[in-house]
Amino acid sequence: MIKFFLDFENEVAQIEARINELRHLSTGKTVEILDEITDLEFKASKMLKEKYENLTPWQRVQVARHPDRPHSSDYIENLFTDFIPLSGDRKFGEDYAIIGGLATFEEISIMLIGQEKGSDTESRLKRNFGMARPEGYRKSSRLMKLAEKFDIPIVTLVDTAGAYPGVGAEQRGQSEAIASAIKTSLNVKVPIISVIIGEGGSGGAVALATADKILMLENSIYSVISPEGCASILWKVEGYDEIAANSLKITSEDLQKLKVVDKVIKEPIGGAHRNPSEAFKSLKVELKKVIEGLRKKPRVTLSKERKQKYLKFGSNFSL
Repeated sequence: MIKFFLDFENEVAQIEARINELRHLSTGKTVEILDEITDLEFKASKMLKEKYENLTPWQRVQVARHPDRPHSSDYIENLFTDFIPLSGDRKFGEDYAIIGGLATFEEISIMLIGQEKGSDTESRLKRNFGMARPEGYRKSSRLMKLAEKFDIPIVTLVDTAGAYPGVGAEQRGQSEAIASAIKTSLNVKVPIISVIIGEGGSGGAVALATADKILMLENSIYSVISPEGCASILWKVEGYDEIAANSLKITSEDLQKLKVVDKVIKEPIGGAHRNPSEAFKSLKVELKKVIEGLRKKPRVTLSKERKQKYLKFGSNFSL
């Protein structure tokens, strides 16, 4: 049962509250109650479908940030087996905002790297809300090079508002760490597949999303800056977040048209948080196709084509 409803889901929330109320009634009118529940369920489903088929960019932002939306740890648990976590950057320490390690996917050994926001207060603080520090990006680079050494594909799961902008992170070389992670992504001679599962914010996301193929869940977002950050820079007053979101081209449809992402993965009606198992199943099918296709390419070709792909990005955009 959904515990948290977004602003634009208020009507659906009221109907589902009524359904829940009817289910707890104990009267003799069992048939009548069941009929009403059936009618209300149909109405709620239809309303939810209509709303999610016509989401605005700002509403997509809200869905991408939904507290019940599956995170990297959920995808790791449900899509992969034999996961062995690998920790540390061998220079400073461990960054819990990034989960990394070896795993098996459909009998294929892979290197998994995912940004994890956490699911409750304790885990969110531990994971720093998915905002990695320099040691997190250096860990990512280390694991990518390890994957290249053993000739295994890399799968990254992107879900972050951005890299952590704290003083300590800057003192330890945040920008350099991100740049090095991007450079490593371009140079490693093994397949890299990136999946944007929630938020893809700024360079903090690009560091893990420089890949041969980028998959994006339908209600995820991916942009150079958050709508709030953009609004604060351009207008310097509150109240322009939605306008910024509508202008940034952050939705999966816009990004596919711009050729920033290669494949948009449909989500269940109402978002991945309403039916996680269906979201896992859809991603699994697409991920298998992509990995099998990329594994057939020569190692040298992979790196060369990846670099050419990103060099061409500027020529694909038109104002």
